[in-house]
Amino acid sequence: MSPPGDPAAGAPGAATGGGITSGDSAWLLVFGCWLVATAATLGALFFSEVMQLPPCTLCWYQRIFMFPLVVVLPLGLFPFDPRVVRYALPLVAIGWAISVFQVLLVYKVIPETLQPCSRGVPCSEVQVEWLGFVNIPFLSFLAFTTMAALLVAAHFRSKS
Repeated sequence: MSPPGDPAAGAPGAATGGGITSGDSAWLLVFGCWLVATAATLGALFFSEVMQLPPCTLCWYQRIFMFPLVVVLPLGLFPFDPRVVRYALPLVAIGWAISVFQVLLVYKVIPETLQPCSRGVPCSEVQVEWLGFVNIPFLSFLAFTTMAALLVAAHFRSKS
């Protein structure tokens, strides 16, 4: 394994021998996005496998777009390839749209008659809630929103 700052590693400071450049900050933003995706994936697996909370249909769709990011993002980090944003952002955008729909279902903005969960766990059911408003669909929405912001920022940082 190459040490941090080694040009072969594609790590921050590699191009300049130290200090953070705009390309390095893009690397850090994509790395932060990977951390969010990994935490969200581990959280989803914890809720379903450890706490035995069955995921609803919309949760499965969100997982389909979240889980691959844990593999895709590191492939663009070592060595850093700014095109990783092009591959990750569509997954994040689709997952974000699904999470928005589910959050609106949970908070009763969208009527339950429009929900796609006809079998199994209802998509509007709140299984875990903290502070009166933080639930699993809201956490998914926050994760996808954070990743979208990080990827867009990385895109603009890598261009300069």
